[in-house]
Amino acid sequence: MQSIDLCLILLRSELLIAPHTSIVNNNLMVQWASLNHLKRIHMAKEDQIEMEGKVIDTLPNTMFRVQLENGHIVTAHISGKMRKHYIRILTGDSVKVEMTPYDLSKGRISFRMR
Repeated sequence: MQSIDLCLILLRSELLIAPHTSIVNNNLMVQWASLNHLKRIHMAKEDQIEMEGKVIDTLPNTMFRVQLENGHIVTAHISGKMRKHYIRILTGDSVKVEMTPYDLSKGRISFRMR
């Protein structure tokens, strides 16, 4: 029997640590009396890549084609706060685009430069 000190469980962007965990016959056995024994660790938001670019085309459903400083073209949508405050984006505007490292072809417009 092999024992492990901690078991990490991912639940709704929180990391839960179970105190008593062991492996028996290649099966993970987690032993706890209630969820109150778990320690909660809040995970950080994933790193966003921010780049500046220029809107080259407007698409339906508030989507835009943005050419980044490095020459790449991404499809971007407006962030919720920009939509809430009725900030209009036109072709030719300089914008700040946030992208996730998992899909660099899509982004979110977070700021319109003046």
